Amino acid sequence: MKIVKHIPNALTCLNLLCGMAGIYYVLEGRLFLGAYFIFAAAFFDFFDGFAARMLRVDSALGEQLDSLADMVTFGVLPAFIVFEMLQTTIPESLLPFLAFFIGVQSALRLAKFNIDTRQSDSFIGVPTPANALLLSTLPFLADEYLWAERLIYNPYFLLVFSLAFTLLLTAELPLIALKFNNFSLGDNKFRYFTLLLSAVFLLVMGIAGIPFAIIAYVILPIIEARSRGHGQDKTAS
Repeated sequence: MKIVKHIPNALTCLNLLCGMAGIYYVLEGRLFLGAYFIFAAAFFDFFDGFAARMLRVDSALGEQLDSLADMVTFGVLPAFIVFEMLQTTIPESLLPFLAFFIGVQSALRLAKFNIDTRQSDSFIGVPTPANALLLSTLPFLADEYLWAERLIYNPYFLLVFSLAFTLLLTAELPLIALKFNNFSLGDNKFRYFTLLLSAVFLLVMGIAGIPFAIIAYVILPIIEARSRGHGQDKTAS
């Protein structure tokens, strides 16, 4: 039993190791490999919490360790990916250092999440893994499509896009958590639609479809909130 209780923290440490390895390879110029480490870390990040709930070994240490690991993997690592992308286009400029704001915002997001009791079964603001997956897969999109390469490797577009999306980490933006309390269509139609749309992007575009899946994940809850608002207005009238 003593070994079992350490399984979730071991998975979290694997998440952290992925983040450190990813940073190393990004600094070597291997952006795609850095993204693969984010994929692996997201896997470990999901299953550390899952294992803690299944084994009933939740702990304050595990919560803090999870945030620290996420800061490295989903904050520092994507910041360096964007930094390296900017460096390839404007190597003599100081503008690439603005990408480090991604790490700062991620720290603020994680700290806010730890003390925000509203985020037990939903999210307020974009989760750090979603932001990291979006930014880290931009090179895949650029590699797949010429129009995307021209757009993404325009340093000003990349900087504005990445920083603007990163600001959503701490925005008062309600987002659904992809956790199901039940599986009824009525209660989960936007969750199902989000998963379906994401699956379509991945099947059609492969890894290059992940940015569109993440953007859809952010936009759909806004549509859902507006649809509920219109429904309530009609009921009130």
